Parts: sequence; structure tokens; C-alpha cells
Amino acid sequence: MTQQERLSTPLSVFRDDEPLIQSQALLPGAVSPRFGDTVLLDFNGVVERPANRYPTDWRIPLDDMSPELNLLARELTMIWFNPRHKAVLARGIHLKPTPRSVSTVRGRLDMLRSLAKYGTERGLDGFAEWCDDDFKSYLAGRADKAKKDGRKNVSTEHVTVIRNLHQFRDVLAAGGPGSDPWPGVSARTVIDLPPTDEVKTAAISPDTWFPLVRAAWTYIDTFSADILSALARWQHLQDTARSRVGVERGELALRAWLADPSNKVPVRFTPTGYEVNWTLLTLMLGIDTSDRYCQLFKLKDRSGRARRRLVEDAVAAGRTQSGLLTELVEVDRTDGPRGPWHPALQGRDLWLERTALRNACFIFTIALSMMRDNEVRAILKGSVVEYYSSPAVKSTKRKLDPDLPTLHWWIIKPVAKAIDIASQLSLHDELAFASVNDGEADAIFESQKAIDSFVRHVNRFRHRTGLAEIPASKATPHMFRRTMAMLTRDYPGSEIAVGMQLQHVAIRALANRTTQGYMAKDPSWAKHLKDAIAERKFERLKELFLADSRGENVGYGPGADRMRETFQAVREKAEELRSTGQAQRGDIRVEFDLLRRTKFSIRFGKLNHCTMDDDNPVGAKCLEDAVVPAGHRGPLHDRCRPSRCSNSFVTIEHLAIWRAEHQSLTRLRSTPKIPPNRKASLDEQLRDVEIVLKKVDGA
Repeated sequence: MTQQERLSTPLSVFRDDEPLIQSQALLPGAVSPRFGDTVLLDFNGVVERPANRYPTDWRIPLDDMSPELNLLARELTMIWFNPRHKAVLARGIHLKPTPRSVSTVRGRLDMLRSLAKYGTERGLDGFAEWCDDDFKSYLAGRADKAKKDGRKNVSTEHVTVIRNLHQFRDVLAAGGPGSDPWPGVSARTVIDLPPTDEVKTAAISPDTWFPLVRAAWTYIDTFSADILSALARWQHLQDTARSRVGVERGELALRAWLADPSNKVPVRFTPTGYEVNWTLLTLMLGIDTSDRYCQLFKLKDRSGRARRRLVEDAVAAGRTQSGLLTELVEVDRTDGPRGPWHPALQGRDLWLERTALRNACFIFTIALSMMRDNEVRAILKGSVVEYYSSPAVKSTKRKLDPDLPTLHWWIIKPVAKAIDIASQLSLHDELAFASVNDGEADAIFESQKAIDSFVRHVNRFRHRTGLAEIPASKATPHMFRRTMAMLTRDYPGSEIAVGMQLQHVAIRALANRTTQGYMAKDPSWAKHLKDAIAERKFERLKELFLADSRGENVGYGPGADRMRETFQAVREKAEELRSTGQAQRGDIRVEFDLLRRTKFSIRFGKLNHCTMDDDNPVGAKCLEDAVVPAGHRGPLHDRCRPSRCSNSFVTIEHLAIWRAEHQSLTRLRSTPKIPPNRKASLDEQLRDVEIVLKKVDGA
């Protein structure tokens, strides 16, 4: 800004030498941008920048603004960063003390630009001259544009900026509008977005969730060893390669290398067969590929062609390997017989595969930890610790205050493994999730692009990896948290990722922070959850069936007797099918098929199991003389009487609870001077407990 421009603009209450960051801690050695900076406000290295933000996100350009708008933007920035600034308080404006983030201020200034452009196009002067209808017309135009772009609403921040122009008018050099265009009306109501407790974030479709999470885990648990080994080998070859070797010494090295039968020539596969990877072979000989003094295999040179023939003779003899490693993990391929999951891990392949592995680690961590995107991206190397005897991620939340206490997120062991692998790949000095290839700017990657890239990579090469196709449906970082929260509400811990043996996921996930809105059911998961819970019940029923078949006592009480009769009928029917040739299999699956078809009703509980048949609830004590809610099916659990119900049975696992209850009641019963009514109540409870134990002891 020139001196003439400074004189033509009103004077501000803020000094040019005042730092813009006064209400939050600066990073060590940082110097805040000043109020008088009129071209660019750069907050990189000044305040903490989230790991998922680019450096450009932390810069606020001002050079495109007119002098008047430039001053207004800097004044608003000062107030948003320092809501309790003495100049603001002196004019009777009392705001909440929390300063706005750089990203929020940057976004609001973009909205200020839009307002100014709207006014310029319509010949409106400074905002102090705008009337309420001008602001309403601007917002209506934004709403129409949003609808054309396929968006439902404009951001409430537009309303916030307009209201701040009025609210801060006594601090602003050019003043502001004299009234609030929407007095007493919330910003959500202004933009026709009524308040609701419902979380708008959708859950990821189960058809996408399971193949995506399984593919990520396969990369982590199965493919990572090959990728990391090849990466270490590639790095070692580059570090030990010599330059200025010379052709003669290079040929001696080649002949000595070929003389060792354990050395194999690296090849890469082509549509017509395979070819020697001359660049990799040069590195394996210990020669820098950029050494212009030792181009061993130059085609234009007769001696170079002769050395190529020596190598090709070794290839013809079968001395080859697929890239950097001699063997790779084998998988069941979809395009043919079992074979290596990758044809050859070489330089360019490593660039792709370590990126895919990093993306897999990110997806798996954000899917099964319930951490937010910015929280996962802020995980530091070495931050996985033991917390109350369980693995956890240790982190310091430095959103606006670096002095906030250290936080812990409980995680499962597979997530800890994913974080460890991501840390090994990361090129960043501190961050576990960062760039993994040289030349990528500032160790930053976009979370959404990482997810989309991994899905494309898996689908492109699934014919050789054996992974299932991942349907092309929406999956954002925010949706993973929403999906996991929903699953922890309805899923038993062992079924969150069926077939992956991820133990206690629900317990760990529920220990972290979430909201009831996030845990709301999603229609796309309804049938899947119902089927999964039914499958888990059947798994437990199979365990009881196998125990009964081994002659073990599976329970006590009339419900247990009825279950044993059902099991015996299943075994007899299975033998009949085998004897008549109707069952071709001789294994236990015949019994399991029959058991599934019997649809034996059972509900597993902590004190007892209930075998009430919803269609024939005979003997259900909980339903006797009870007012059953309209539409209700099944038992009324709060009226359960295990001692008197013909549908109840107690297992060995339940006995410890019942015996402990008997001891506790007996001890209370022997208390001196116990009131008669209390003694009568204890006697009734003791009788119920003794009836249950009598069935056990008398069995």
C-alpha cells in the first residue's frame, strides 16, 4: 500500500506494529504477522498447522483487495483472532474469548470478498451504507447458486460475517451496517436449515465397508513384509552404489557377479514375456546408474552388447528373479492358479505399492479407531503406548492451546500395527502419516485422495492380489467415524470386521469420544446387522451343540433339557440322512445345516439363557399378568424369573454369580436386628436363588 493510499483510508484503532496473534501461544521462535502487513499474512511456523492442511491453507493473501476492503479485512482478522482485545472491550463489545482458527478466518475473508464483489456490481458503496434488503438479496442469490450447484444450503458463515459487520461497527474504521438483517433469528433458520440433533454424515455402505477394510488389512498384515523388505533392499543398493567406476572395473564386477550361481538376474514382465531390468542390475553390481563413466550395457557399443549377451545367457539358464526379491507372498488369484501377489517389486512398483500401503494404514486406522481425520494425521512416530494395559495412541491436542493435557485413544493391536508400518514409511521427521516418496511437497497428502487412490489401486490389480472388488460408493474420512460409531452400538465386538479376528473393537471404540447422533442406525446396514447378530447367536449355539455332543454338561433347568432334546434330534436326523445317502458329506456340517433349519430360539444373558419361542411363549413367567406393549415380541427382560420359568437355563459360567449372590444374601440375612419386612424380602430372594442352585446340585 502506498503512502497516498494510506492517507485516503480511515485510521484504524489498531496500530500497524501490533501482532495479529495475541490471544494464543506461538510456536517456539515464531514472529506473528503484523496488523500493518497489507500483502500477505503467513501463519506457517507461527501457530500450529494441522497435519492435513497444506502450507497454502495457512496463508491469507490480501493484495487483491482495494485499500478500503484491505483495511476492513485486517480489522476483522484482528478481532477474530483476539476477541478480547482492549480496543474491542473499550467499545462495549464482549465476545467469547476463544480465538478463531486460521482456516476459519481465511474462509470468512473469502466471503467478505464475495460480499464486496456483489456490492461493486450493484453500485453499492461501503457496507455501512447497505440496507437489510441488500444483505438479504445477496444471501438469496447465494442460495440460488447453491441449488444450481447441487448443494442444499449456503454456509451459516455468510450470516456470521454479515452480522459481525454490524456487531463490530464501532471498532471498524469505516463503520458498519446499523442493524442486524435478521434480529433474533438463528443463522441456521436464516438459511432455511432448521436445528436438529440428527447427524447428516451418512454411514459407508456395508458393500463398500467390508471389502475396503479387509483390503487395507491384507496390505498391512500380508503384503507389507514384501514391500518393506523390497524398500530396504532398494535403499541399500542406492546407498552403496559407487560412481566413477569405469568400464573395465565394471566388467570385472559383472563377471564376478555372474560367477556366483546364487545371484539371479532381475527381470520385469511384459505383455510378450519378460525383459532384463538393466538399471536394477547395474545397481546390484554396486554401480551408480547415473555414472557416465561406466555404461556397461550400452546398445550402441559392441562391448556393451557383448556384456548384455553374457547376462542373457544367465537368463536363458533360468537364473532370474522378479525384481528386488526372489520370492513374494502367494495368494489365491482371481485370474488363475495360486501365485505371487505382485509380478515384480522394482523401483517404480515400490513407488506405487508403498503409497498404497500408506493409504491402507491410514484407512484402517481411521476406520477402526474412531479418531477424526485431523487427529489421525497428527499421530506422531513412537506415540503408540500401553494405557491401562491396552494399546493406545498418545497425542497432545494443540488446536488452540499447546498446554492442554495429553490425550489417549484406545486402539486394537491391528491398528497399532498399521500405525507402526505407516511410521516406517513416512519421510517426515515426526508424523506417522505423511509422504512416502521423495519429491512430494512438505510431507503432505490429501486424506480423501488417499482413500480414492487406494480403492482404484485395489480394483485395478485385484486379479493378481486376490482381493475383492470395492464398489465405487462414497467413502470420506468423516464417514468412517460415523460408520464405526454406528457399528459399536449394534455390533458385538467380534463381528465389526467379520472374518478378520479383530478382538474387542466395540469395547475400545466406545471408550473414545463420540456422540449419540453418530451412533444412530443407518438403513443400509439394518439387514446386515440383523444377519450378523443372528450369525453370532448361531455360532454360540454351535459351541453348545459341540459341547453336548462331547458329553459335556451344557446347562441346568427345563430350557437346557429342551435344548438337549433338540440337539439329540438333530444328531439322529443327520445319521438317518447319511444312512439313506441323502447326505453326501461325512463331516459336522450336516448337523450344522440341520441345526440352522430348526431355528432353535435362544437369547444369551449374563445370569441365564432364555429359550422362549416368540410364536409359542408357553411357560414364560415374564409374560404372566403383564401388560405387553403393542407390537412387542419376545420376553420382558426386566420381569425375568430364572428360578420359576420353564424357558430358562443356567450354564456353568453362570453358577459363580448365583453362588456369590447366595453368600451375599445369607450374610445380610444374619445381620442383627434386621427389620421384619427386610428379612421377609431377603428370605424370598434366597428361596429364588436356592431353587436355581437346587436344580444344579440335584442334577
